[in-house]
Amino acid sequence: MSAGLSGCQYMPHEGFLNDCPEAGLPESLADHELVEATWEGIDTRQAWDCHCHLFGAGDSDSGAWVNPEMQSLLHPMQLIRFKFYLNASCAQSSNEASLDEGMVQRLLNIHVDMPEGFRYMLLGFDYHHGHDGSVQQQHSAFHTPDDYALKIKKAYPEQFEWIASIHPYRQDAVDALQHAVDNHARAIKWLPSVMGIDAGSPKCDAFYEALARHDLPLLTHVGAEYALATPAGQDYNNPLLFRRALDHGVRVIFAHCATLGESKDLDRGRHGPMTANLDLFARLMAEPRYDGLALGDIAAITQVNRDRWKIERIIESEDWHDRLIYGSDYPLPGVMPLYSPQNFVAWGMLSASEAKTLSEIRRYNPILFDVMLKRRIQVKGKRLKVSVFESRRHFV
Repeated sequence: MSAGLSGCQYMPHEGFLNDCPEAGLPESLADHELVEATWEGIDTRQAWDCHCHLFGAGDSDSGAWVNPEMQSLLHPMQLIRFKFYLNASCAQSSNEASLDEGMVQRLLNIHVDMPEGFRYMLLGFDYHHGHDGSVQQQHSAFHTPDDYALKIKKAYPEQFEWIASIHPYRQDAVDALQHAVDNHARAIKWLPSVMGIDAGSPKCDAFYEALARHDLPLLTHVGAEYALATPAGQDYNNPLLFRRALDHGVRVIFAHCATLGESKDLDRGRHGPMTANLDLFARLMAEPRYDGLALGDIAAITQVNRDRWKIERIIESEDWHDRLIYGSDYPLPGVMPLYSPQNFVAWGMLSASEAKTLSEIRRYNPILFDVMLKRRIQVKGKRLKVSVFESRRHFV
C-alpha cells in the first residue's frame, strides 16, 4: 500500500469522493474500443491482480481488525485516511449487513466487468511484532487474518487467489508458512515499516530458507510508505535490505518498484548517501546473480505522488518488463484525489480523449481503470509489454 493523501497536488476534476454506482459498466463503456484494446494480446487466464488489499472491521466472523485510532476523532489524519479507504472500497454502499461483507461484495460486483480468467490476489496482513516476536497490536494499523483471505478464496475460487502474511519474527513463522503452502497461498506479503520487519536481520534467515525451499515469492513493500502509520520508521523500506533474502534464493517482488522516497545507499556503508529508492531497485535488477529472483510489481506507480521521470524509467526499461507484475493496490485506485489521467495528458503520455474515457470508467470500476491506464500510457512510443499483465506465471 503506497499512497499519501498529503501528496495530492491538484484539485481532482473527478471530485474527492467515489459515488459508488451499484451497477456494472453501462453498455456504452463496456463495449468501448479502449476496453477491447486493453485486453488485446493478453491471455486473460493469466491476468491476476497481485496486489489487492482485503480489510474489514471484524463485524462478521472474519477476525479482521482495524486500529481504533483509525476510527477516532482524536487522530484526525488517520481517521481521514480510513474514511477515504472505506469510500474507495464502497464497502458501506452495499446492501450487505457488515462492512466485511460489503468490501467482498464490491469486488465481486466489479469483477463482472473483467474478462474471463481475471482474478484478484487477496492480501493477508499480519500484526506489527516486536523484536522478541510478540504481537504489538497498539503499533498495528490493521490485521487481515490469513484464514480470512483463504476463506474468501475458497468461497469464490473463480474470482480470487490469496497471499498470506507472516511476520518472520513469530515463533511459529515457519510452521505458519507450511500451513500457507498446504493451502495454496501464492506468495507472502510484508510491509516492513508498518509490521516492524528488518529484512536485513539474521532473525529472518530461517524464514528465508523456508521460502526458498518452497519457491514461494515474497511480495514486499519498498520505498516510502505514506498510506499507513509507520512505527518502525521508513528505514525498513530500503530495497537494499532485501539482499539478504535474495542471497538465500528467495524470489522477491518489490512492490511499487520502489517509486517513492529515498533510502541510505547501504552498499556504501551504514552512512551511505540518500539515494532514490527506484535507483536502488534498479541496481538490484541489474545484478546478474539476481536475475529471476528480483522482480517488481507496478501497483500505485501511476498515483499523483510519483515523479514523471520514474514512470518514464519503468516504461523505457524494456529489459525489466518480463520481471514486472501487474498489481492495482486496491482499493487505492478508488481514492479519487490519488489519480489524475490529466497528468498523463500534460506529460504527453495519454490523449485527452483517452483520459476522458478512463475517468468515466473509474466511476464504475477502479480496477479496470487501473489496468487500462497502465496499458495506455506511453513514452516515446513505448508501452508496458503484455507480459507485465500476465502475472500468473510468477505464482506457480
